[in-house]
Amino acid sequence: MQLISSAERNQLFEGFAHDAFHLELRDDYSVPVEDGPYERWLRGEPDDGEWFASWSKLMERVTGTGRTVRRVRVVTEPHSQYIQWEHSLTLSNVQSGETIRWLPRHLLPPDLPLPVAGNDWWLFDDKLLAVGHFDGSGRVLGSELIEAPSVVAECIRVRDALWDIATPHDRYNP
Repeated sequence: MQLISSAERNQLFEGFAHDAFHLELRDDYSVPVEDGPYERWLRGEPDDGEWFASWSKLMERVTGTGRTVRRVRVVTEPHSQYIQWEHSLTLSNVQSGETIRWLPRHLLPPDLPLPVAGNDWWLFDDKLLAVGHFDGSGRVLGSELIEAPSVVAECIRVRDALWDIATPHDRYNP
């Protein structure tokens, strides 16, 4: 399996035509760029958001052209500290143009199998998947690109089912 870096995955946002959708299934992400800001948040220190600026600019540019970027975050309740931090930052995602919904893990339909071994994924224009892979400590290894129509169709089905039952960010009170 060949993996692309997070930077290479982010380049996919420049080329999609209509919709990018992210399914998030983890209660903690060990992303190196977040280590410092997360630690500062744990200590109650302010965050200037500079580490988030390049993502915000990318999302503003993409959504400013009429394309959509959506996420469903499936989370365990009560929330891990990481998810609490992520929730506190989500308004920045929304202000950058993303649409984010939350789904408590216990509300996942029990008969809905999660494709791609239950990994997180980005789906671009209902035809290209970037499936996240992580090491044993939760660090991002990279993304696997998949275009197989049967796998993409499974992800579309899951996206549509979860989008409909997830709670919009502005109405989700953890």
